Amino acid sequence: MTKPSMITRAARVGAAVLSLVAVAAWAQVKIAVTDLTYQEQVAQYFNSVEYKGKWDDSGSARERYRDSDYSSSGSASANYKSKGEVAYRAESGVRLVIDRGELRKFTGDIKGGLIKAGYRVMQGKPWTQTNTEKLYDIIKRIKDGYYPGSDYVLFGTITNIEYREEHNPIQGTNTVNHSLNLELVAEFSLINTKTYEIKAAFTSIGEGRDARLTNNAGTVYALNKSEVMYQVAKSLGDNVTEEVLGQFSEGAKPKGGRNVQGSMQRNETVVEEKTIIFK
Repeated sequence: MTKPSMITRAARVGAAVLSLVAVAAWAQVKIAVTDLTYQEQVAQYFNSVEYKGKWDDSGSARERYRDSDYSSSGSASANYKSKGEVAYRAESGVRLVIDRGELRKFTGDIKGGLIKAGYRVMQGKPWTQTNTEKLYDIIKRIKDGYYPGSDYVLFGTITNIEYREEHNPIQGTNTVNHSLNLELVAEFSLINTKTYEIKAAFTSIGEGRDARLTNNAGTVYALNKSEVMYQVAKSLGDNVTEEVLGQFSEGAKPKGGRNVQGSMQRNETVVEEKTIIFK
């Protein structure tokens, strides 16, 4: 075996080892993505009527009477006692109730984006309790085993979600632009499940829109809500993935390309060129 051939083979083996090490480095990081938590005030109408009554009514009566041709006698007695108490209350109005929970939407594209970036995405246990502040205690949820096998948890909370349906006449025409817009804003934290250190924190937005033009106000039209929600999920997923990669590159695929095999072949080509020079 000639010296150049030995160098070429050694270079190939070295490139393969380095590539395997790189693959192992990014493939081992496992991230669980929670459903998006939310909190909102809900107005509830109430109407209550309360009636209380208490009454003590007692009495007794006694009567004796005797009458004959020669004599007459009689006796009568009566006792009576009465007590009473009554209360009536009626209330109606509107009360504000805090509603908390998890939104089972908009996380599919987040998970898909992280997978494309090279992370391993784990499935966590859903939160089934309702209306409790414990929902936000992500450390306790990690300790309670909601995300088994995960190195990190991506915890997201919705801060604002807004639907807007608008109908705008276009000046100088009889055309009306009908549009449906949805914006979702959420805050995210990437938390280490062992040390509870926050490795990334950011705010992301997802946006979606569908529009229709009609010639007059009476024209029948339909706005595509499914398309709007698809756009929101897609844009939110892209934004979250970009933020995670920007702040936390550990576990992502190596920069400079996703094809490790291609990197190996490029290294081999360089060595082969040197071999030709040796000749």
